[in-house]
Amino acid sequence: MTAVSSATSDRAVALQLEGVQLQLGTSSMHFDLSRPTGSVTAIMGPSGSGKSTLLNLIAGFLTADAGRILIEGIDVGHLPPARRGLSMVFQDNNLFAHLDIATNIGLGLDPHLKLTADQKKTIEAALERVGLQGFGRRLPGTLSGGERQRAALARAFARRQPLLLLDEPFDGLGPGLAADMIALMLEIRRDVGATVLMVTHDPDEAKMAAGHVLFLSKGRIIAEGAIDGFFERRDVPELARYLGTDSSPATAAQKRPPTSPLP
Repeated sequence: MTAVSSATSDRAVALQLEGVQLQLGTSSMHFDLSRPTGSVTAIMGPSGSGKSTLLNLIAGFLTADAGRILIEGIDVGHLPPARRGLSMVFQDNNLFAHLDIATNIGLGLDPHLKLTADQKKTIEAALERVGLQGFGRRLPGTLSGGERQRAALARAFARRQPLLLLDEPFDGLGPGLAADMIALMLEIRRDVGATVLMVTHDPDEAKMAAGHVLFLSKGRIIAEGAIDGFFERRDVPELARYLGTDSSPATAAQKRPPTSPLP
């Protein structure tokens, strides 16, 4: 009975970071967090606060100096990215320009591209799922920005991993297209049953996508909570400065328009 309860508990927690530390030059990062299965979490903070570093540590593109990273209860700190049970979508889509879209998606299924008939069907189904049916033989350079993002989401959908990491994937798409991509991402997340962590700098984007927020500053998670009411908080000065709602004299002076010189 105890073993069953423990396994259930592990599955209920999709991601856990315990005392994860990393020194990057003069920057010291330290992360502790736990996210439940099926949740969608926005990661926010000023430039250089450690948002992308956090995702890269989880994905395995950076190796922590200390601490543990657990995905569904399994310590993955020693595993390469391809074996960690996750997919990642980058701001620049991370599509190989010289390979067609179907091949780009196929690399997510088998790096050696020795694809089975079923895997090829999976690629076609993923393209259809994101509205790119018939685009498989096209090169990334022939697609619009929104279409390239759809292709990146198709690759994540085809992999069907339990954890999906998004590093500002909708930045620069425009509000309407970004909203469409968020809706598509959430549909795919429901289809796959994935847990999502999404880096964004846009509070409106966070409100559309996430139920929870992690706010970072100087390599630490200094505030977190449910999305409802989070951006109205006034107990975190760094958050207020980030949002431009800080009413301190220094901030007010920065916002005050310059005075014209006296004649």
